[in-house]
Amino acid sequence: QVQLVESGGGLVQVGGSLRLSCAASGRTFSSSAMGWFRQVPGKERAFVARISRNGANTYYADSVKGRFTISRDNAENTVFLQMNAMKPEDTAVYYCAAGPASSWRTPTEYNYWGQGTQVTVSS
Repeated sequence: QVQLVESGGGLVQVGGSLRLSCAASGRTFSSSAMGWFRQVPGKERAFVARISRNGANTYYADSVKGRFTISRDNAENTVFLQMNAMKPEDTAVYYCAAGPASSWRTPTEYNYWGQGTQVTVSS
């Protein structure tokens, strides 16, 4: 049983920055891979970033590589997504997800999801 709550979304200008947080509860947090996904109306939920259980390994979608950074603090049961140099196409609802170590870049591989937080980038 894992519960996830995202926060930190909001309105930002092109080129600006936001940091999303995902607060987790449950004993299994430290053993879970964590991912960030985003979704816009009419489109499928898309992979953004993924971090391994101990935080040693990260992976990013090509569209955000070099701009976004995923990190985690297992002691605080929190995952972060630092978003820099933001573009209008980054506008979406962002979701935090938790899954087994094998969870990669498709939503069906994850077991738990947060409620989502809206990110809007103004052009």
